[in-house]
Parts: sequence; C-alpha cells; structure tokens
Amino acid sequence: MAKKSKPVTQVPGFSSETLAVRRDLAEAPASIRTFTIADVSVDVCPGRDTVWVIVRRPGKGGVVLRTNPWPGPYDLTSKTQEAARGVWEVRASVGTWTVDIAVLDARVLRIKLSLMPATDLLLAFWPRDLYVLDENDDPTRALGEVEAAQRGVNGGLCYFHMTEPGFGTVLYAQNLTALNEYFKATKTKPDGVVGGRWPSLGYQPPTSPMGYAPPESPLSAGQEIVLSDALLSFREDEAPDEMKSARLFIEMLADIYPHLDKPDVKFHDWIDRAERTLKDLAHAPQASLTHYGHTYLHAYTDAEYPDSMVQMSVLASLREWELAEGRSETLSHDLAAGIGRFFDADLRTIRRYLPNVGKDKNPDAVDSWYLFHPLMNLARLAKAGNAQAEKLFRESLDYTVKSARHFQYVWPIQFNIADFSVITPARSPQGRGQTDAGGLYAYVMLLAHELTQDSLYLEEARAALHALEGNRFNLAYQTNLTAWGAVACLKLWLMERQSGYLDQSLVFVASFLHNCELWDSDIDNARHYTNFFGVTCLHDAPYMAAYECFETFAAFDEYLRLGYDDIPPAAKRLLCEYRRFAQDLTWYFYPDALPEDAIAKDNVRNGYIDRNLSFPLEDLYGDGQPAGQVGQEIYGAGGAFIFVARAFNACGDKPFRLFCDFPMDVSHEEDGAVRVKLQGPVGQAGRFRILKKGRKHLPPIAMTLAETQIVVASRASTGQFHDYEVPADCMLILRIGDSGKK
Repeated sequence: MAKKSKPVTQVPGFSSETLAVRRDLAEAPASIRTFTIADVSVDVCPGRDTVWVIVRRPGKGGVVLRTNPWPGPYDLTSKTQEAARGVWEVRASVGTWTVDIAVLDARVLRIKLSLMPATDLLLAFWPRDLYVLDENDDPTRALGEVEAAQRGVNGGLCYFHMTEPGFGTVLYAQNLTALNEYFKATKTKPDGVVGGRWPSLGYQPPTSPMGYAPPESPLSAGQEIVLSDALLSFREDEAPDEMKSARLFIEMLADIYPHLDKPDVKFHDWIDRAERTLKDLAHAPQASLTHYGHTYLHAYTDAEYPDSMVQMSVLASLREWELAEGRSETLSHDLAAGIGRFFDADLRTIRRYLPNVGKDKNPDAVDSWYLFHPLMNLARLAKAGNAQAEKLFRESLDYTVKSARHFQYVWPIQFNIADFSVITPARSPQGRGQTDAGGLYAYVMLLAHELTQDSLYLEEARAALHALEGNRFNLAYQTNLTAWGAVACLKLWLMERQSGYLDQSLVFVASFLHNCELWDSDIDNARHYTNFFGVTCLHDAPYMAAYECFETFAAFDEYLRLGYDDIPPAAKRLLCEYRRFAQDLTWYFYPDALPEDAIAKDNVRNGYIDRNLSFPLEDLYGDGQPAGQVGQEIYGAGGAFIFVARAFNACGDKPFRLFCDFPMDVSHEEDGAVRVKLQGPVGQAGRFRILKKGRKHLPPIAMTLAETQIVVASRASTGQFHDYEVPADCMLILRIGDSGKK
C-alpha cells in the first residue's frame, strides 16, 4: 500500500529561497558549535552560502535562521567562544560579517549580525531570515500558524505555533533600536518588516525608501553597521486556545524584553504642566465656546463642535486631579454645569453633540465606543460626588443595555443612534467591527453595578466579554478600549476568583502589547523624542496618539493597583514598564517640548497648532514624520491631570510631594512618618523622588526600607528634590530629619 502523504500547510507555493533552504539542509551541514536552551538544541552549521543556525526539539522539528544573507563563497573564522556565546567572522565578496550568537539568561537565543562593507554597498534584496522545519529539516512540510506579526512600525514581533511535527511556540523579536543606523543610512523605515508568509518568516530588512524600487543610498565602505539583532524565545506548548496563547506571548515577551535596547526614562514636571493646562483651558479663547449659557470645550484648537466625549473626559480628569491635590477650580464647575445638554430626553441617552450642532454633522451618527465612553466618565464623576453626573448616568443605562442587546454585543464601527441602523459595519473584509468596544461596555456595566448594586449589570458585563472570545490577536481595535477591557475582566475575576476572567484579561493585554512600539526610533524627527513602548491608537494607525497614551496609562494603573500580586509576574512586569515609559513619552506630544521644525505646518487636519498652548498634539510618529498632522488635542488635555493624580502624591500637609515610576500606596502614621508601599514587579528598581511643594522649603528627609531599617541614600539632591533608586516592590518609611546621606 502506498504511504499516505503527510498533510502540509496550505500555501499558494514556495519561494526560491525556501527551496534553496531545503536543498542546503538536505546536505546535512555539519555543526561547528552547539548550544542548549532547556530541551532545545541550537546548532551553528556552515552551509553553501550562509552560516545556518538550526534550532531543534528532538523528533519535533524546529526552525532555521539565516545569518549572512547573500550567496557566494566565504571564509569562516572563529573569533570568540564562551560557555553561552560564540562569535564568528565571515569574509565574503560584499565585506566582512560578524555573527554573534548567544544564549541569554538560559532562556533567550540572540543572533546579532553586523557587516563592514568592502565597498559602498547598495542592498537590492534580502531574503527573510527564519524558516520553519519538520523533523527532517524540510521547510515545506511543517504545519503551523502565525498568530501575530509586526503592524506598521510597531514592535518587530512574529509570534507563531508549529503544530506538526509539534515543535511548539516561537516568539521572534527584532531589536529595531539597534538598527537605527541602518535605517538612516539606507533612508528606509521598518514598516511591517517582521512577519512573513509560512514557512518563510522573521525579518526582511527594507532596502529602498520606495519599497521595491531600486535602492539609492548605500552602506559606506569600511564602516561596520548592525544589520540584524534577533531575539527568540521557545516553548513546547502549542497554545491551541486564545487564553493560553496570550499568556505564552506575554511570558515570552517578558523573557525577551530585558534584552531590548531601551532609552533612559526621563522625569518631567507634570505638576507645572497641569497648572499651565488648567490656565489655558480656562482662559485661552481657542479652547472653549459658549452655548446655552454654558462653557463647552473644542475638540481641537479652535475647531470642532462641543462633544460629550471631549467634555466628560477633560472634566473627569480635572476632577480627579482636584481631589488628589485638595483643590476646587472654577473651570471644573463651569464644565460640569452644561453636561445635561448632551442628554436626549426622548432616547434617554447621552448624545455626541449638543442639539444645535451644525448641519455639516449627522447628529445621529455615532461610533460604537462613543456611546459608552462619556458614560464611563459620568460614572467617574458620580463616584467623585457629582449628583447630576450620577443622575445622567443612571438615566442612560436602559438605552445602553438595549443597544448592546440589539447588536448582540458585537458592535459595528458606526450606527444611527435613533434607530440602530448600521452606517459603517466593519473595518476589514473579515467583517470585524469595533472588536474591543465590548470591553469598554463591560467596564461601564461594572461601574453601573458599583453605583446601583443591580446584578443585571454584572450579567451584561459577562455577556459582552463572552461575545469577545475567539478574537485572539485581532481583539484590539482602539487601544484605550482594549485597556479598559482588560480592567473589566480583572474586576470580574476579583469578584468571583473561580472564573477564567483573569486569563481573558491577558488576551486584552497581549493584543495591546502587540500594538506597542517596542523600540526607540532615531529616524528623522523621531530623534527629538522617545517612542519606546508607545502604543498606536488604532489597530492599523501609523501614529501614537496623546489621548490613547494617557488613557491607557490610567487604565493599566487601575489594573495594576487592583490586581497587585494576583497579576501574573510577566504581565505585571510589562505593564509596569508601559506605565513607566508612558510618563516620559507622553511629554513629547506637547508642542513646546519639540523643535519647531519637527511639527507639521501645513495641512493640519483639525484646527491649527499653537506652541504657546499646553495642549498635546494628537500624533507622534515612530517613523519620524512631522508631529501634529491631525491637530492639537484639547480632548487630550486631561493627560497632565491624570499623570499628576496617578504618578505623584501630594502627601497631605507635608512640605513635600512624592513621585514614583510604579504605583504606590501612601499612608500617614500617628508619629508623623509617611509609609509608602510600592506596587511594582519583584526584582526591578526604579525612580522614587521627593519634591518640594510650592514655596515650602524642602527639608532633609530620612528614608528607610521598612523591612530592614536600612537608610536609603539619595542619588541626587537639590533644593528642589531628593532622587532615589529603590526596589520596585519595597515598603519605604519617610521621616523629616536627617536625610541619611553619608
């Protein structure tokens, strides 16, 4: 009987590079060095045209990685051999390659490739560097699926599973920060360069600014340049369900993350920024206008009609800042006074626009998330004591639930608020609408339960989250909604403890991380700011947006405080890092933090840009495009208030305030001491700063670790602050007195 052929992954065909890999490996190139990572072997094997790195799990296939990419004879010389590292020099016609292979922390494989060109070198083509293999080293016979690949200039990630012959799961990450000099030399951008089509995956460097056009900018002769810095993590588990897949992705990314090049996180004066923002909101004529005798905010500088999302977001953020600082501002009362005008008494819900919106707008058109977002902030205001906000929130709930049930918790992009007719059904040919809007809806329902104690809203939250199952890495539509969905899952899990909602929260977290720019660009205008760990605002957006950056900061700050030690360590580490970098990155959305020539001047889509106003630009670009092309966000002005309220602590009547990279819980002892519990990840450290408050003198302060009574010495101290590096999860005791400096 003829042997039944083995099934293969359905692909339209195989590239010549894939067939060349099969031919070369069929000759069984000899290994000159073997490394091990758990039960995975890593063999360095010189082939016909390149040095292969073959990763295998016995009897279960593996992957092979190409180092030097171009064909031709070469000479190979060993330069360095250590227990977990080997360095080889490859001399070929194009120049001298350095291949640096290392096992990091016994968990991660690093393959770093650099080239010193023999002549000014134009790069016309570069094949992908990773191929999947079956148990016979054949790249055409392995079965599997790519779960997630790089989107735009987000992190250079490729996450895939190999189901047959069962190698398991691989996360490939390209350390794009190390490649900045290559991108600048070739005038290219790493847009969608990591991914591929099965079985040819990994990294394919850009070679021309115009894609497939001939290259025009060479690498300079005699100047060594890094061309690839690949980091890989492996797991035997094939992760068939989305929750297991998300958890594995987060764990593997946490393994790789310490080895990515990162900028230093800078401290910024958000205290002053909040004061300047308050002043501009209150007094700049471009910020607001009057309708029905009330003050309403523009969405952009002197542009757009009053909008409930804008009004509620800025108001709720301002109110949180007031409570944190022990203040009450006239602007807060003025903005709150007019919110009732957004309520439609016939539909019994909050509308996007006021009743007198211009004829150039369709007053009934609403993006799905826009229905829920103002309600979230009404609930925040209600919990802060605003009775009118609570009344409007409660009166809007029936309509909100009705809309969710009408769409069966699967929302279109846009619909008619009057009759639920769909205006824009989907964002993709696959029929996906606002996939994560259900996460925000669930969060709003949980706020409704907190305010009403009605179990109906718990059931609504559960139904919405159940409808989101199966989206995997397509879950993220708009990343602030994704973040609130993670918080909703965690809150439900904390109520029940036995459910799978904690695991579902990780699906939201994984989808969010997939949309982060896990590198620090030095391309064009990006050299003036950091984009590291910035999140793009939409699943397919080319830019990071100020509003989404600060709101995801707020959401994950809540997630970390609520979950604390219940959050899996890998997720906690990565989200704490996101929170830490967000305080730095978001600063550069403000036009006065950027050089004038880095900001868009013509064809600004909404309003105009005024560098004197302390409102953020909407858009920053990882690829260095001019910032602010979309406009200057007034609706993003709440960011300064949120950073002060969440990252600082006013410390009551003490003559100082506190700042920390990580969430902190501050309490006051009867003897006058201040106790601070930091809620960061075990084994990490970060900035803790004691700052002068207003015009008060900053006294010497003794700070000790509560468990050991060891005095913590400041690493920098001025009349304005004392700055420390402390363990991210420690308990600190502060007393006015001897500073402890030696």
